[in-house]
Amino acid sequence: MARLTKKKKEALAKIEKGRIYSITEASALVKEISNAKFDASVDIAVRLGVDPRKANQMVRGVVSLPHGTGKDVKVLALVTPDKEAEAKEAGADYVGLDEYLDKIKSGWTDVDVIITMPSVMGKLGPLGRVLGPRGLMPNPKTGTVTMDIAKAVTEVKAGKIDFKVDKTGIVHAAIGKASFSADKIEGNANELLTTLMKLKPTASKGVYVKSIFMSSTMSPSIAVDPKIG
Repeated sequence: MARLTKKKKEALAKIEKGRIYSITEASALVKEISNAKFDASVDIAVRLGVDPRKANQMVRGVVSLPHGTGKDVKVLALVTPDKEAEAKEAGADYVGLDEYLDKIKSGWTDVDVIITMPSVMGKLGPLGRVLGPRGLMPNPKTGTVTMDIAKAVTEVKAGKIDFKVDKTGIVHAAIGKASFSADKIEGNANELLTTLMKLKPTASKGVYVKSIFMSSTMSPSIAVDPKIG
């Protein structure tokens, strides 16, 4: 068994064993137990009562966090020449088409989000094996395949994230940084949870939100009251 460090023991001591915290309490506590030497990410993990193996119980969506992610999101806009100026003005970090497709073929994936146009998707198909496992393949459902390139880039830069239930039935999402105020962490968490509630599949029976845990990078997790909405 791994030995607990002094900082880990101190963090665990601040979490009351067996207690279920409210979102408000957890948002404040996660800041107290974050002792990384860098600005740690604050993450939330929500276990859902769904069977993701069934198409009618898949939960996937997008949410615009009101206080952003705290992360400088690197955006690649794969667009035709007539859309390049629009993408650059909106703040895309990389803009172009064929030269970036060639770079991706060579293994380059140093971006967080790729935004493109419907007419370009055909060229991205062969790159699915590279982009898919990294969660970089654009998708109309998440707003990353669109003709309104400027809007898509602006939203992603401002804190729009997409999420998807994994094969174990859990949705993981980064909702901010430990340097955020507790109010901002709470606001982002509530926005994500409210969005999740709206996405409950009609085929999902019984308890929908089974458990919620909040944590920061390298910190213990805090059990949050799953009775929401």
